[in-house]
Amino acid sequence: MAPVHFRSLWISDLHLGTRSLQSGKLLDFLTNTESEYLYLVGDILDLQQAGRSWHWPKINDCIVQAVFDKAANGTRVFYVPGNHDQLLRNFDGTVVKNIEITNRIVHETANGQRYLVLHGDKFDCVIQNSPWLATIGSISYDFLLIVNRWINNLRKLLGLEYRSISAWLKHQTKVVVNYIGKFEEVVVREVEENGVDGLICGHIHQAAVKNIGNILYTNSGDWVESCTALAENHDGTLGVIEWATPQQMGETLAYGENKDLYRNRCLASTN
Repeated sequence: MAPVHFRSLWISDLHLGTRSLQSGKLLDFLTNTESEYLYLVGDILDLQQAGRSWHWPKINDCIVQAVFDKAANGTRVFYVPGNHDQLLRNFDGTVVKNIEITNRIVHETANGQRYLVLHGDKFDCVIQNSPWLATIGSISYDFLLIVNRWINNLRKLLGLEYRSISAWLKHQTKVVVNYIGKFEEVVVREVEENGVDGLICGHIHQAAVKNIGNILYTNSGDWVESCTALAENHDGTLGVIEWATPQQMGETLAYGENKDLYRNRCLASTN
């Protein structure tokens, strides 16, 4: 199948270096999509994991090479570091193999809308004010992902489809639901201060395209649970992609002649 073309793509929270990354789906996504712009919106490399238990199978080399190939073949690639790869924030403005490292950037869509792009951890009061609590939360989340992997290995043996148990648990937890809501609310002030039309981020592993007042809040999700990306069609509309197979993606894009497919609704899994 020929690659599906977009004007822009945003992916975040890959956590390369951990066992939680769904590397097969990510490589499939990179292989079967093309874009003029590709934004890597933080937590791409999990450098925090490097101090504990670094996991780097050969497929990770293929993933990195796929990004390098895109940058070499004309795609403008931007790396916007997050809190798990924050060491790279020291290289703001540096270009490596045609990949531009920048701590924040404004993207202008085909229809003239301007969106601030950053990872989003600056909106997380837990990380900003209580790093020790964030560490506990990170360890707990890592354990949850391990349990999720065990359960899905069993489901695979039984011939059942993949299901993100960790994502389901998050959606059942009131404090997490409330946290995500407050995270989105804080975005409004940042957008107003920067004089843009909206914000594109990652960090909370919850894909979204939604209006908050007069601004558009979007989140590219993650590749450890939901396998989602944010996409801009060639007319400037934005939408969330939940990557399953390239065939399924092609059918989705054909619907409605690519007109504003996902705005105000999210195709990311809530299971």
